[in-house]
Amino acid sequence: MTELLIKSAEFVLTMDDDRRELADTDILVRDGVIAAIGPDLETEGETLSGRGCVVTPGLVNTHHHLYQTLTRAVPGAQDSLLFGWLQTLYPIWARFTPDHMHVSAQVGLAELALSGCSLSSDHLYLYPNGTRLEDTIAAAAEIGLRFHPTRGAMSIGESDGGLPPDSLVERESAILEDCIRVIDAFHDPREGSMCRVGIAPCSPFSVSRDLMRDAAVLARDKGVMLHTHLAENDEDIAYSQDRFGCRPGQYAEDLGWTGPDVWHAHCVKLDASEIGLFARTRTGVAHCPCSNCRLGSGIAPVRQIRDAGVPVGLGVDGSASNDTGNLMAEARMSMLLQRVARGADAMSAREALEIATRGGADVLGRPDCGRIQVGARADVALWDVTGIDGAGSWDKAALLLAGPTRVRHLLVEGRLVVCNGSLVTVDLDRLIEKQNRLAADLAAAL
Repeated sequence: MTELLIKSAEFVLTMDDDRRELADTDILVRDGVIAAIGPDLETEGETLSGRGCVVTPGLVNTHHHLYQTLTRAVPGAQDSLLFGWLQTLYPIWARFTPDHMHVSAQVGLAELALSGCSLSSDHLYLYPNGTRLEDTIAAAAEIGLRFHPTRGAMSIGESDGGLPPDSLVERESAILEDCIRVIDAFHDPREGSMCRVGIAPCSPFSVSRDLMRDAAVLARDKGVMLHTHLAENDEDIAYSQDRFGCRPGQYAEDLGWTGPDVWHAHCVKLDASEIGLFARTRTGVAHCPCSNCRLGSGIAPVRQIRDAGVPVGLGVDGSASNDTGNLMAEARMSMLLQRVARGADAMSAREALEIATRGGADVLGRPDCGRIQVGARADVALWDVTGIDGAGSWDKAALLLAGPTRVRHLLVEGRLVVCNGSLVTVDLDRLIEKQNRLAADLAAAL
């Protein structure tokens, strides 16, 4: 048995069923699980001071493309809409090897951890030069984050009317076979799992209807979740209407892509009927506000989506379209954009933080995460509110208004991943050096 006691936290935002906010509180962690919450707790194990800290559940990232941390701020893609942006970057990504995938995932996950994220999904939909999903799974185990990788895919290349080059698409039979392989090898459905695998054909403009339908059947047979991009921008809507004769929501429903085991990324352009469909079926949404701004896609109707009862989490999206991976900054942007669209009272700092924690965990089917309550997994973030970014704040718990975007301590399954603002699981300086060398080599090759 191992114990750790978080002692004398200044404030705890539990995100539990009652959304309790507790002052001067201790949190006892035992064997990776929250065992007790309250004043004057004791332990014979390690003690971690919470003085001067606001404590939250670890943040949850519901959409990422970790491989893209090697292609930040690429000239020629900096000012493009989605389709042009992709067409600029596809030839670069076609050069990736397993080493590129692994190192890029390590860097992306390290960046997330430093912003307080304890659980991240990833959407890997291209596999050039022998890369495999386990290149990213190994990276997550090394960084120490809870991980929900998805086996993505593209099967319709340019010669068949799709967007990606033919060199990056796969045969659909091979895609489904590899989905089975990685699920059987790496998916852990148990409570407290550190790795769950999903199935994620990339998008309506890069895979066939048959693959979407077959993927849904396979996912339900295997008991795993489904993920894809949907209704991201006006180009996306126009493509769906031109090619399929319907809006994206109808396309998803027709192919079995609605339900509590499905979550869609972006959903910027959902209309009222599609929001109603997602609410009735409990289909989740990964909201990616910074990426949506960067690519000029628009402001997702998150207020309407939440009010309808649709599960919503946050996603940083790929670092080629963000171009950072700070989930705390993403939560703040979510709050600000809803205020721009609907007024200053459209979303509070606490609601945006709830979307970033409990909301994301619920989207990923993880009710054991995203809240600080007895019996939940010990994924806990401690935010130092004694620094310059919170100086003068009257409400220290309103972290997204005045507070740090980098975590002081981060526990995942009760283990320290970040301590005193530094990653403790890998040598970050050496990792950054290698990442920069790989990026420079890719640029030189072009």
